Amino acid sequence: MEYTLEEKYDLIKKAVLKCNSKNPVEIARSVMDEDFVNMHGPEHHFLDGAAFLMAYYNAGGAINPDICLDELAKRTIKMPGAMCGYWGVCGSVAAVGAALSIIHGTGPLSTNEYYADNMKFTSSVIAKMAEIGGARCCKRNAFLSLSTGAQFVKDHYNIPLETGEIVCDYYTNNAQCLGNKCPYHPKSI
Repeated sequence: MEYTLEEKYDLIKKAVLKCNSKNPVEIARSVMDEDFVNMHGPEHHFLDGAAFLMAYYNAGGAINPDICLDELAKRTIKMPGAMCGYWGVCGSVAAVGAALSIIHGTGPLSTNEYYADNMKFTSSVIAKMAEIGGARCCKRNAFLSLSTGAQFVKDHYNIPLETGEIVCDYYTNNAQCLGNKCPYHPKSI
């Protein structure tokens, strides 16, 4: 079945709201397996931030997930596919950065530490992505953004998001898989 991006966003929101995990990768993976999520595509921009917000909430973060997911959808729907190649920034890390800005209420005029923290987080993930290199992989970048984000909020805000070993099982569906150059490929672990 074909879905519009808006329909995918609605289905993603409904799916993550049912999750009670504190592990954003686990939440994202549960939704990635649905038929409305492609191997690669701009639906990951919302999915990754949504999984992060839900894990944050489930770990005791003081947010209203419904309101935050709606705001995230408004922000990420503007991000085109293939940002990694065309803009030099991955939509997954931008989505988790957007989630952090929603959590802390930061905006372009903010002068608090959260503004700087958001930039530190996104730049650290982009640097890791640059080390790995391309071609694109929405799953790899999601795993990296979400696991780094989980550690970041644990270290900076004492919100106990969970992480664990990540082994990719999507590589057989990715014609551009980097194989053992990917930190999540079974042969590299």
